[in-house]
Amino acid sequence: MNVNRMQDLVTQMRALAAEASARPPADPSVAALASGAPAMGNFSASLKSALDGVNQQMKKADSMQRQFSDGTSDVSLSDVMLASQKASLSFQAALQVRNKLVSAYQDIMNIQA
Repeated sequence: MNVNRMQDLVTQMRALAAEASARPPADPSVAALASGAPAMGNFSASLKSALDGVNQQMKKADSMQRQFSDGTSDVSLSDVMLASQKASLSFQAALQVRNKLVSAYQDIMNIQA
């Protein structure tokens, strides 16, 4: 396992987090979400974008696993494991969002009944 590569990744993530917290969002819908105001009409687009991102991460992880098992690429085991864990975490987050949406829908239906 290449420790220097993982340390570089952690350093890069910290730098991006610091940059994101220091800079105001350019997208008005992001600014509205940060202020607590609901973004009308952007929910379905945001949800679709998030699900597309999860799908892309899962495809990338699958592709890297195939490349590693075939031995056709210079993909390391640590890269494959990181991609797999990222895809797994993304999927778990999407699953939790789905569960909350179903729960909210059921609550709304119970109120109307």
